[in-house]
Amino acid sequence: MSNTTELCRTINPAFWRGRRVFMTGHTGFKGTWLSAWLLEMSAELRGFALPPLTSGLPQGYQSFFDEMQLADRMEHEPGDIRDLPALRAAIRAFDPEIVIHMAAQPLVRLSYEEPVGTYATNVMGTVNLLESCRNLPSLRSIVVVSSDKCYENREQIWGYRENDPMGGHDPYSNSKGCTELVTSSYRNSFFPIERLSEHGVAVCSGRAGNVIGGGDWSVDRLIPDAMRSFAASQMLIIRKPQALRPWQHVLDPLYGYLRLAQYAFEAPELCAQGWNFGPSDNMNLRVADVVGHLADALGDRFKCKTVASDADPHEATLLKLDCTAARQNLGWRPQFNAQEMINMTAAWYANATEVARRATVHSQIATLQKRLEAAG
Repeated sequence: MSNTTELCRTINPAFWRGRRVFMTGHTGFKGTWLSAWLLEMSAELRGFALPPLTSGLPQGYQSFFDEMQLADRMEHEPGDIRDLPALRAAIRAFDPEIVIHMAAQPLVRLSYEEPVGTYATNVMGTVNLLESCRNLPSLRSIVVVSSDKCYENREQIWGYRENDPMGGHDPYSNSKGCTELVTSSYRNSFFPIERLSEHGVAVCSGRAGNVIGGGDWSVDRLIPDAMRSFAASQMLIIRKPQALRPWQHVLDPLYGYLRLAQYAFEAPELCAQGWNFGPSDNMNLRVADVVGHLADALGDRFKCKTVASDADPHEATLLKLDCTAARQNLGWRPQFNAQEMINMTAAWYANATEVARRATVHSQIATLQKRLEAAG
């Protein structure tokens, strides 16, 4: 494994060139970043997702997906992963080599308002995706993108490992625990590694922490809420300044998903399981610390205050991932420290034009790629 690990430290553009990749959720925040990266490596990409977010955007902004002008560079199919016939038809017509499942209802607070929709999207959507992947002639690897919140959170000070119990207090977190159980069940039932010679597919999942980066306009997320307040010259309201979260720049887990998909294609027997792609221990920061870094990056125009409320729904206070397995077996490790993460995020939002924001995305992807090549 030591020699293999040395080969795993970089993302190989030659591997992705012309590779047929089917992605759900490509119009979302992380999906847009990953689509842009795959297209830069000349992958043949088809996306299946709901239309991009257009509400809640400050004046002068389009959705991140539209700003990146990705629909003209890939096969973009609007669709709902809860619609099994449509999803199955889209996947089978494309006959992908790699499937990356990113579509989800990603918000904890929204899951309290819409629990049925959250479970339908996150659980049955995953069932539909995996069901649609059965008996595909060219398929070799599937990566189901999950969340660190899939674990039964006991507020422990040490990180959760991949074999810890699934759980989840709120509907979102629990739906992600269910997502992992569904993925494991399909892997064991229809894609078992001991029958790899028959089906040829490695089914994996990736679990990451709180990701930040340019282009995120989701409601009830710290950075998007901060940037909407900043753009409107309004006060940012902070609910839980002492809450500890595993923050990371969006490119770090995406690099983990790409590495996992590539490695599962090349060495499937070593990858068919769940993997943690969380930040380093020094990136587990309080909300107040992140806001402080953001204030340093944005200057005096950025204003915030804390408003406590007993009416707020339950959210985890402490949640950490143990990423030893990904470090030792995939050669993956986070590439950006806290200050870089905040500066990179603020740089995107500080740009006044779409052209400048697109250039920032391409520049940050190039920075990571060069860093990985140097490490490899």
